[in-house]
Parts: sequence; structure tokens; C-alpha cells
Amino acid sequence: MLSDVSLVPFQPAPESHLLDLNKSHETPAEEFRTLRTRLNHLQTLQPLHTVIVTSPSPAEGKTFTAVNLALAQAHLAESAVLLADFDLRRPIVHSLFQIDRSPGLSDYLTGQCSFAQALRRLEGMNLYLLPAGSPVKNPLELLNMRQAKALFEELPRAFNWAIFDTPPLLFSADANLLATLADGTVLVVKIGSTTFDNVTRAMQSLCENNVLGIVANGARASELYSKYTYYYSKSEQ
Repeated sequence: MLSDVSLVPFQPAPESHLLDLNKSHETPAEEFRTLRTRLNHLQTLQPLHTVIVTSPSPAEGKTFTAVNLALAQAHLAESAVLLADFDLRRPIVHSLFQIDRSPGLSDYLTGQCSFAQALRRLEGMNLYLLPAGSPVKNPLELLNMRQAKALFEELPRAFNWAIFDTPPLLFSADANLLATLADGTVLVVKIGSTTFDNVTRAMQSLCENNVLGIVANGARASELYSKYTYYYSKSEQ
């Protein structure tokens, strides 16, 4: 299924905030390694291959988290990792990696292309991208199609991790639907922005679906810097 996927160069957009995992002492990269480690541990305890990354509201860092988590997993994994843009309302993954938006997810679900044609593989990496595809009038109807459910069932056969960027929970029903199809959900909140009420409402909307944890985005750099400066200075002595 993956042998016919087109290769694209890894040339992220300047404003993409993608992390360089080769710079081991950079604090943000270390945070995503920690998140990766915790998810990999959970994977040893339960069937966990498809993960939704969402947030209560817009501009809380869900796409930033999804993209960099996928990069962190691909940096470590020998097996394939998928980053899929399921935010059909405001897709951005294709812009961050400077690739074409289509063919992509919507084109595959509507039978306009094969799954391999909808994918891109980053050169020199084991990371595959599934952009959103052509614009659609009603994303929720598209995600309700049996093809979407079948896709979630098939992905673990090809990818050790499939990470999905989705719309915010409180602004559409898309993420709630997708959470019922995925193995787990990661909720991203922004320190100093996300309200406790919105976190509560978001968690309630997910009902009994497998919430893996909450990622707090927007910590002050000085706090994280002091944390890792202490760690590395001690370890290097």
C-alpha cells in the first residue's frame, strides 16, 4: 500500500514552528520526546495506534502538537508513522510542509484517488502525510461515511502510529465523531488562555472515549529553560 507513495522534500514553511529533533538539548524537542515516551509506554499496555489530537477551542496549539508529535515518533520509529489532517474546515498541515493540499483525505473518501495517491512521504524520514484534500461543503457528512470508519480500521496494519489533527471540540462535532473511531485522544490546552469551563465541557463531550491525557501548551520559556539547564548541567558534570 505504501510502495507507490510520492516522495516530497522536507522543507517546512518558515512560520511552521517544526522542531529539529537532532538538537537534543532544545527544550521544546525534549518536551515532545517526553510525550512520545509516555505514549509509547501506553502502547505496551493497550491497543494504541490511532490518536486524535484536538483542543477545546481554536488557537490552543493542537496542530503544533500533532505535527511535532508525529515528527518525534518518526524520528524514533523504524516503522511508518502517519500525520493526517482531518481538520477539513481549516486545514493547515499541507501549508506547514509546503505540499499540495490535494489529492488528500477528502479525495480518497469520495473515491477520486487511491489511498497511496492521497499520501506523501517525506524524503529521508519514515513520516507519511495525508493532507486534507479538496474542499468539501459538509465535512461531518464525509467523516460519517463508512469509508472513514474502514480507514481507521486499516491504518494500524500499515502504521505503528497514526496521528490526526482535528477541528476543536467545542466548535464542531467532527472531533467527537473521530474520537469514537480512534484508539485514543490527546487534548491540548493553552496556559493562560483555555478556561477551566472549556476544559470541562470538552472532556464531557468526549464521554467515555479513551482520553490519554492533556498537553499544556504555552508554558513560559524561562520555566522550561531552567528545568532543562539544571538537568543537562548536572548530567554533564
